[in-house]
Amino acid sequence: MYSSNYCPFCIRAKQLLVSKGVEFKDISVDGQPKVRAEMTRLAGGATSVPQIWIGSTHVGGCDQLMALQRAGKLDALLAAEAGTL
Repeated sequence: MYSSNYCPFCIRAKQLLVSKGVEFKDISVDGQPKVRAEMTRLAGGATSVPQIWIGSTHVGGCDQLMALQRAGKLDALLAAEAGTL
């Protein structure tokens, strides 16, 4: 997950993943234009944070992560990707 320390959406996404017991790598883009540029490239041009991957699957941002949760699809994605992490 690429994130910013001051982003409420990043904090919310992290809280959801922590509540599920998911370990994740948090890459801060704060004050790091090269890291943000890498994130943008990997995310297909998306410049907002957070940008979240579960395994090799690019989820998108916090809204997309929460939508997966509401639809009951997040746990299945986490379980499917657990073997590839």
